[in-house]
Amino acid sequence: MLRLRSQTDPAWLERALADMDTILLDHAHCEKKAASTAINLIFKYQDHPWLMLPLSALAREELEHFERVVGVLRARGLEFGRLSPSPYAGQLHQAVRRGEPERLVDTLICCAFIEARSCERMKLLSETLPDPELAALYGDLLASEARHHQTYLDLAAPLVDRPTLEARVRAIGAHEAAVLGEAPPLARLHC
Repeated sequence: MLRLRSQTDPAWLERALADMDTILLDHAHCEKKAASTAINLIFKYQDHPWLMLPLSALAREELEHFERVVGVLRARGLEFGRLSPSPYAGQLHQAVRRGEPERLVDTLICCAFIEARSCERMKLLSETLPDPELAALYGDLLASEARHHQTYLDLAAPLVDRPTLEARVRAIGAHEAAVLGEAPPLARLHC
């Protein structure tokens, strides 16, 4: 269960389908950033041993996805390059509290919501893309995104009691829906 508090507006899918080159470039950036986030958490929270191996595996899988999407870009005659990011992740992370363990709990929950939103949107793309290879790419990535969502929630569980965790998931879920509702209409995976 992805725990998303809102569904993607159909207008996003129209923008995405009309500019798949930009969506693919943004997707590659998102995979790279996801790998970087997992690695940064490994370095920052070395005193939490239960984080190390799951985050390492997650980072490797995100890098594999990055490589796969860059391969698709190249097959389309495009190269990986700079792209201004959407404000989504930065605004989502504004919900992160200061102090520990609250900061880590909220960071992990924000990461879970980013993965959940990716999963939802990749499902939409897999079901509507006219290009069968691209549709298959997004269909193949669905299970990983859903698993990453759950991994982040599972990693937060040892830090707080269940009711506290559920309350933060609800609060950050509401915040994520508001951030998405206010996002500019860009051709980005999370906009």
